[in-house]
Amino acid sequence: MPTQLQRAREGTVTTAMERVAARENRDPEFVREQVAEGQAVIPTNHGHDSLDPMVIGREFGTKVNANIGASETTSDLEDELEKLHTAVHYGADTVMDLSTGGDLDRIREANVEYSPVPVGTVPIYDAVTRVDDVAEITHELLLDVIEKQAEQGVDYMTVHAGVRMEHLPLTDGRKTGIVSRGGSILAQWIEENGMENPLYTKFEAICEIFAEHDVTFSLGDGLRPGCLADASDEAQYAELDTLGELTRTAWDHGVQVMVEGPGHVPMDEVADNVERQQDVCDGAPFYVLGPLVTDVAPGYDHITSAIGATEAARAGAAMLCYVTPKEHLGLPDAEDVREGLAAYRIAAHAADVANGRPGTRDWDDALSEARYEFDWRRQFDLALDPERARDYHDQTLPGDNYKQARFCSMCGVDFCSMRIDQDAREAAEEGEGTMETIDDETDLEGSAAAEVNRPPVGEHDGSDVPDLPTFVDPDGHEEPADD
Repeated sequence: MPTQLQRAREGTVTTAMERVAARENRDPEFVREQVAEGQAVIPTNHGHDSLDPMVIGREFGTKVNANIGASETTSDLEDELEKLHTAVHYGADTVMDLSTGGDLDRIREANVEYSPVPVGTVPIYDAVTRVDDVAEITHELLLDVIEKQAEQGVDYMTVHAGVRMEHLPLTDGRKTGIVSRGGSILAQWIEENGMENPLYTKFEAICEIFAEHDVTFSLGDGLRPGCLADASDEAQYAELDTLGELTRTAWDHGVQVMVEGPGHVPMDEVADNVERQQDVCDGAPFYVLGPLVTDVAPGYDHITSAIGATEAARAGAAMLCYVTPKEHLGLPDAEDVREGLAAYRIAAHAADVANGRPGTRDWDDALSEARYEFDWRRQFDLALDPERARDYHDQTLPGDNYKQARFCSMCGVDFCSMRIDQDAREAAEEGEGTMETIDDETDLEGSAAAEVNRPPVGEHDGSDVPDLPTFVDPDGHEEPADD
């Protein structure tokens, strides 16, 4: 079966392209053109039966990925499916299974089976668990692992094929060396074997596997900077040049490609990083981790990185990989997933507003109107995280009568600015002033916004997703009470 890229080049608008066009409020032919030119990808493994297709490209709504995964010391299948459910519920457009411990095959298969969004993996992690020493990884083992994951239905894979032997000396003067897990593993393999990166030498064989299953490349940034001091250095850019070469090779094989980006970057260098990637990689979608714009905030790096993510998306990054409060500190749990996704959905939406995406600001305007009218229930419904907004309000004013109140607990009755403004405008209507009454109403149903820029977040077609296992509570997220 041909890939989305191959069919787009043939002039065919696929079912996936039609679904994507509906979600983005774009013409299906435009979607096809973007995919055909390599400017967008639709990660859709032929074997992912529960998938609701989505598109990643700078001409579409900015997407957000959530990393989940079990570690050697923490988490199991039950925890991972809870994280998956949480990620989808709070608006992840894709999820990456970064598991390094537990029953990797079972966890991976379950994530694909129960996910309506594309699932990504990093196959080098699986390969490491199959040997006693990194140096024992063979070319054949890597290809076997990649083929197995493709057969399991994984939609995209991070492949650190750009880490070349000649690049490693360029990292010697760094403060934090090589911080990518995949990059460090491959650097160790290269050093111990005295050979070129096997993912680079076998790249065309990997392309053949990907083409058979329509797996999308996420070309990994194994030499990304791990601190501000290492940003935009020779090692990072040397790898990027190789990723541009590999992008064109994958396209020659009919395989979709997106390219991963840095890490830690000062605010004033973020846009330059995006523009350089777009130039070197011929416009292939840019998928960025963060970037973190300062190194001083452990415990708050979902905020630190969301600042950089907004700037990156405004400059043309197509997908943002979220960072949770646990970044650099520990394995995220379900609540960390929620916090990370909130920060990154805000970043993505803010960038889309700044970039003037059609209809994007309608959501903001509708919520602002509800706020001004003291329509608390509608304000909660329109919130990015309705449960959180309702909970914070009800901590101090929980009664049903306060859902009609013209104040909240911050200002109270006498000092509520919007109540004062409304009273002044109403008085003016009766001849006691010149201010006009405000009566706006935004039509969200008729908005041109992409689905990711409309409430509620986390809306995917889950009709092909099997019923969740009994140990996963489908109602584990508090729903608004009936008042």
